[in-house]
Amino acid sequence: MKAPNLIFALSVIASIALVSCGKAAPTNNPAGNQTANTNSTGEVAVINTTEGTMVVAFWPDVAPNTVANFKKLANQGFYDGTCFHRVIKNFMIQGGDPLTKDPSKEAQWGTGDPGYKIKAEFNDRSHTRGVISMARSQDPDSAGSQFFICHGSPTFLDHQYTAFGKLIKGDDVLEKIATTPTHPPDRPDKRVGVISIKIVPADSVK
Repeated sequence: MKAPNLIFALSVIASIALVSCGKAAPTNNPAGNQTANTNSTGEVAVINTTEGTMVVAFWPDVAPNTVANFKKLANQGFYDGTCFHRVIKNFMIQGGDPLTKDPSKEAQWGTGDPGYKIKAEFNDRSHTRGVISMARSQDPDSAGSQFFICHGSPTFLDHQYTAFGKLIKGDDVLEKIATTPTHPPDRPDKRVGVISIKIVPADSVK
């Protein structure tokens, strides 16, 4: 079974797109469309990391099953104790692999999942800074638990990966994680841990 090591296409194009993707002009990204309905469920995800806290508002109007899957896993504590195992400045930070809970399995990081796959929900929300999307392998329907948060604006991923929300707080934390020193294969030199991901009412986040 092909492992979802961020995305086959991502790994192939990252080296040639890295310089330009941070400056890419958004496509299919009307100003109102990207921010509309960010809080239509009344819940947000609070991602507590070793570098600080980020808050994600969901887009259930364009990716309802993906949002439901992420919330389910978060509520089960699935993400607690994982880490951001792949970081590319001006591109994205990737996490959500349960294997990253075990440092002895570092060689396998990027191949883990929850034991199932979910169907893609490609949509018109553009991959711009702060957008959260699902990692996958070559098969469009191979996403499971791994996700990435855009640091640059890799709009070449639009309509190929399921964008399902966007940061509403914690851009400084995204910046800190995305610019942390790395070594091959895009691994942070120090562990960037996910302490917890909690699904909470939006009005409880100040």
